[in-house]
Amino acid sequence: MNKTEMPMDKSKEDMRGKHWTQILADQLEEAKKAPYVITGGMTTSGPAHLGTVCEFLYPEVLKQTLEGRGKTVEFHFIGDILDAFDGIPYEMQKYSDVLTPELGKPLVYTKDPLDCHKSFGEHYLDQARNLMKKLSLSIDVIEVNRLYDQGKFDPYAMLFLENEQKTREIVAITSLRKVEDLKDWSPLMPICHKCGKIATTRVILHTNDEYDYVCDRDVEYTKGCGYKGRAKLSDHKYKLQWRLHWPSWQAIFNSSIEGSGIDHMTKGGSATTAPMIHTDLLKREPPILFKYGFILINGKKYSKSKGIGMSATELMELVPPELVKYVLTEPDVQRDKDIDPTGDKLILLYNEIERINALKAPENRADEKKVLAFKVSIKSLSWKASFVDVLLNYQIFKDWKKVGALLNDPQGVAYLAPYIERWLAKGFAPERYNFSIKNGKITESKELVKDFISHLKPGMTDLEVHNLIYQTAKANNISADPLFAALYTALIGKEKGPRAGKLIASIGIAKVKEMLEYSIS
Repeated sequence: MNKTEMPMDKSKEDMRGKHWTQILADQLEEAKKAPYVITGGMTTSGPAHLGTVCEFLYPEVLKQTLEGRGKTVEFHFIGDILDAFDGIPYEMQKYSDVLTPELGKPLVYTKDPLDCHKSFGEHYLDQARNLMKKLSLSIDVIEVNRLYDQGKFDPYAMLFLENEQKTREIVAITSLRKVEDLKDWSPLMPICHKCGKIATTRVILHTNDEYDYVCDRDVEYTKGCGYKGRAKLSDHKYKLQWRLHWPSWQAIFNSSIEGSGIDHMTKGGSATTAPMIHTDLLKREPPILFKYGFILINGKKYSKSKGIGMSATELMELVPPELVKYVLTEPDVQRDKDIDPTGDKLILLYNEIERINALKAPENRADEKKVLAFKVSIKSLSWKASFVDVLLNYQIFKDWKKVGALLNDPQGVAYLAPYIERWLAKGFAPERYNFSIKNGKITESKELVKDFISHLKPGMTDLEVHNLIYQTAKANNISADPLFAALYTALIGKEKGPRAGKLIASIGIAKVKEMLEYSIS
């Protein structure tokens, strides 16, 4: 195993009962000296998705874990907005006439078609900042173009140019390519003085601090303008190739550790190149690298260009940040995570998080890890009443203040209210929770309902009411299904609905008896 990689193959005994942040903190204390420096970064070529959220959430929770151990920790997060604008996101397709000419330019120099930010890159970087606030994360974002403007990357660019052949060999070997296939490869990606593109340029000649380039590459989504130019590193009109750019920012901040998605961490990926760049060229100890799994929404990997999946902003209008953080920071960082905001899957997630929140002491190893994930990501919930009770009572009364008072949690109900309203408006609630109270007439099972009414008493709990339904059916030697159907028809005008005992107790025994009497009259 590469010593720079997270030891996820350590013995199961070593990892048992530990959250991934604890495992990483242990490794850092063993392999690196304090103060610890965590680095991370993201590009902003489209709406932030859950994978984007992980780029800043994972380093932040690791930082908090280390600080909880009394360690001094720095976290530097890079907004990598010098990347080339390589595709128009689905939500921006209506502005294609404005954006198509911008393809190939650095994101920081690409127009924002909404004119609310200086550039396209800053538009989506600001969206990520808003997500950080939503998740209660206080993170200082460093725009990478400012580091280039300050000359921070110049010494590294000079080093790679001075050692161009060795750099080319490292990149070729670690990316599983032949050196001869990279004969025209350069460490630099110049920004064309004429058209402003970075994706279509190539260096044709250089000294150690000056280079000639031509803008003539065809990269499928755009073509170069044909301009030939000359520039100096000190002009800061370039970016390093990604496989050099990444280890360079780690060196700039003296990084101890950084995480990345599976795409970079596969064999031949950039996480294979970075450690060798550190040791063979930068002559420094590489940071520890750790990987995390794919992040899915309803089983789909997000695609900014095809509009597949859901952006993090859209998701967090439907789901409280507590749930998002809990799912993403589960005990195994490498496992794929899937958050589904639809139907029973979301209800089960609410149930799970409320159960863990209420646990006084975990009774098994699985719950121990879940409690750890809860403490790492959330610490406490913003509501006390159960989500199901809030949802059910809102469907009954359509009055948030009344629901808050009934459940003795006015602040918690007010907190959940906008999420529930949007969730219902999207049609994501299970059919049984999609109802309103409407008194219906029944034509069958009248005697059965009459028997049920006679035994329904004030003060009964939802469990007692639920059991009474089965007891009534049993006493009449029939299945409980016809009685359930009759009760639902009488109360909500449909044959199926939420748990009947809870529904009846929430409406109120007296009111239910009145409605049932009407239904059989």
